Amino acid sequence: MSWIPGGMFWMGSEEFYPEERPVHQVGVGGFWMDTHPVTVAEFRRFVKDTGHVTTAEVAPDPAEYPDADPALLVPGSLVFTPPARRVPLDDYRRWWSWVPGADWRHPEGPGSTVGGRERHPVTHVSHYDALAYARWAGKELPTESEWEFAARGGLDRARFAWGDEYTPKGRYLANTWQGEFPWQNLAEDGYVGTSPVGSFRPNGYGLVDVTGNVWEWTTDRFAARHDPNRRGSSPATACCMPADPRTLASGPGAEAHPRRVIKGGSHLCAPNYCLRYRPAARQGESAETSTCHIGFRCIVRRR
Repeated sequence: MSWIPGGMFWMGSEEFYPEERPVHQVGVGGFWMDTHPVTVAEFRRFVKDTGHVTTAEVAPDPAEYPDADPALLVPGSLVFTPPARRVPLDDYRRWWSWVPGADWRHPEGPGSTVGGRERHPVTHVSHYDALAYARWAGKELPTESEWEFAARGGLDRARFAWGDEYTPKGRYLANTWQGEFPWQNLAEDGYVGTSPVGSFRPNGYGLVDVTGNVWEWTTDRFAARHDPNRRGSSPATACCMPADPRTLASGPGAEAHPRRVIKGGSHLCAPNYCLRYRPAARQGESAETSTCHIGFRCIVRRR
């Protein structure tokens, strides 16, 4: 873990998406934070020790989702499936698929494995799975402000975790999408999909992969803007922000899982559609949702 000294900082951004506004000053206390997102190997040890079964591995109760398509009420998760050619960007279902049998051990669905990806961030984990891991490890999930303060690495109000220039001296400093999303992945940063943690240089606090690679869960409930007193519509669904199709149905199950803030963007974030590989970037995701591009890291607060 890396020590995050705490202090005051300017949270949010006025330059990009509505949900990042308004910029406001926040103070956080010092805490320890996992240097990198929880890996497949680390999560495997947790499952072996506890027998934990992830949300993606459990079929939802049909009584909680009376309006849902029965075909969706099976164990599974959301998997990115790039189209073969350019497509309109008004419907994320063109590149996201609900895949029965997809989970943290089978990230692309039945027949896929995490063999050789032990140092990659674990994915297909819900907010509940992240909380269970944190409790087992004697840790907690960060708040949104703690996460953003740490991700900035001391560079207050900078656009990226390393400064204001996306590719200083032509170097990619995070695992993001190059090319035209969602069909053209040029992989100029060396990776298609997730990358081993620490493949890019750390920020000012010694943290790696704070932006790009995978989104990360926080404890905060999501609101359309930072200031709850300001009115504004919820942000449009972005390329890397699919909804668990079961949560789109009405019923008690859909209401039981509040949206939590996720931070940092992922390897699917692209300038032409989802420029969210920045500390200020934020999105909301249903706590029961799991996808191939959401992970987490933990903290320990100073006692």
